Amino acid sequence: MPSDSLMPRSDSFNARVRGTSHIDFKTATTGVAAKAMRNELSALVNTVKDPETKKAFDTEMQSFFYLFTRYLSERARAQELDWDRIKSPSEDKIVPYSKLPSGNVSNLNKLAVLKVNGGLGTSMGMTGAKSALEVKDDMTFLDLTVRQIEHLNTTNRVDVPLILMTSFNTHEDTLRIIKKYANQQLRITTFNQSRYPPLVPPGHGDLYNALLHSGVLDQLLSEGKEYLFVSNSDNLGAVVDEKILQHMVDSRSEFIMEVTDKTKADIKGGTLIDYEGQIRLLEVAQVPHEHIEDFKSVRKFKIFNTNNIWINLRALKRVMENEGMELDIIVNPKTTDDGQAVIQLETAAGAAIKHFNNAHGVNVPRSRFLPVKSCSDLLLIKSDIYSLQHGQLVINPARMFETTPVIKLGDHFKKIQQFQKRFKKIPKIIELDHLTVTGDVYFGRNVTLRGTVIVVANEGQRIDIPDGCVLENRLLSGNLNMIEL
Repeated sequence: MPSDSLMPRSDSFNARVRGTSHIDFKTATTGVAAKAMRNELSALVNTVKDPETKKAFDTEMQSFFYLFTRYLSERARAQELDWDRIKSPSEDKIVPYSKLPSGNVSNLNKLAVLKVNGGLGTSMGMTGAKSALEVKDDMTFLDLTVRQIEHLNTTNRVDVPLILMTSFNTHEDTLRIIKKYANQQLRITTFNQSRYPPLVPPGHGDLYNALLHSGVLDQLLSEGKEYLFVSNSDNLGAVVDEKILQHMVDSRSEFIMEVTDKTKADIKGGTLIDYEGQIRLLEVAQVPHEHIEDFKSVRKFKIFNTNNIWINLRALKRVMENEGMELDIIVNPKTTDDGQAVIQLETAAGAAIKHFNNAHGVNVPRSRFLPVKSCSDLLLIKSDIYSLQHGQLVINPARMFETTPVIKLGDHFKKIQQFQKRFKKIPKIIELDHLTVTGDVYFGRNVTLRGTVIVVANEGQRIDIPDGCVLENRLLSGNLNMIEL
C-alpha cells in the first residue's frame, strides 16, 4: 500500500496549514497530530490481508482521516458559531404539516425507504441489533417496518424498496434476520456504514458516504428512484407519508427535515436555525457552554429534529460528486472504561440541509416521533395506549387525551431482562397521566393504573403489586402504605 493512500489528495491538511501566513502554536502541533494519526491508521489498514477488504477499509480510513484533519484545522482556526448571528428560521422555512396537499399514489414508485439500523441497544441491556427487539404483539422493530412497506406496496401496487444501513456491529445479525422475509412483497437491500475506529463512530452523517461508496445510490437512480425517506429504525412513528412526499415534489425541495414541537423532554434535540441567511442544523454539542440554557428554552427554539429526512437522490449525487458533503463536526468528550479522557467526533445526517436547494423543515405531529430509547418508552408502546394496523402504531380511540402518559421507570427497570421479569403482564394504562416507579417493584397480572401513580420501594424493601389491582391517583411507599393523591 502506498504510504500516502491515507492522505486526502486534493486538499491535504499540511497544504492548507502552509498557506497561512500566521502559524501559531496550535497550528504547528496539528501537523504533528495528523502525521501520527496517519501512521496509526496505515498500520491498522496493513493488518487486513484480503486485497478487496483492504481496499474498502482503506477508503473508509481515508474518510475518517479527512474528518480528523478537518477537526484539527477548525480547532486551530478556533472556528465556532457566533451565537449573536443565530436566528430562528423564517416562517417559509418551517412548513406546518396541516398545510400540506394530499398525496398522489404515483409518487410512491419514485420512493425508496432507508432505515438506520446500526444501534445495539446497549443502554437497554441488549447484546444484538436493537431492531430485533420485540416491541409490540411479538413483532420486532424490523417486523413492523417490513409489514408497513409490504402493505404500502400491495395496497397501491407500487414497488418501494427497503434499505437497511447496518453498522459493523449489527450487519451479520441483520443479514440473518431478514432471511425470514424472503417471501414478502418487498425488496430489501442491506449495506454497511463505515467502520471508523471505535471511539469515532461514523454518526448518521456517514449515511451519504456509505450510500455513495456501497453503490446503493447509483443502484436506486438506475431503478428510477428519485426520493429517499430516511429514519432511525427505533422511531416507530416514522412511516411513509404521501403528503410530505407530494409537498417535496411540488416545492421542488431537495431536502426536507421533519421537525416537531419541543417539550421539556426534548431539550437536547437538535434544532433548525437561520445562520447568516442559511438554514442550518444546530446540535446541543455545538452550543457554547454559556448559551446551553438558551438552547434548551422552548421560547427561542420551538422545534427539534426528529431525524426523519427526505432527500432528492439526484441532488444527493450532485452534491457528493461536485461539491462534497462538509458536515459540521460534533465533538463529544467521553471517558473510556479504563478512565481515559477521549473525544468522539461525530457528524449528523440532518446537517446536510445546508447543501441543498429549497431545503426546509416540515413541522409534523408528535405521532411521527415515537422513539424507543429506554424501557420506559417500551412500556408505553407495549401498552393498551396503542394498537397495530398493518405494522403502524395507532392510538387507542378510548384514550381521552391527545397526549400520551409520562412514564419514568427507575434503574431496576433499565435493562430489558429486568423489565420483562418485573411485569407479569403490561398494566392497563388507558387512563394514566403519570407513572413513576423506583426501587425493587414487581407488577402482577391485569393491573390497572389511572391518573398519577407513584411507586417507591425504599432501599432493602420490595413491593409486589398484586394481580387485578387498580391504582388510581396513589402514592405507594416502601412499607406498602397506600396514600390517596
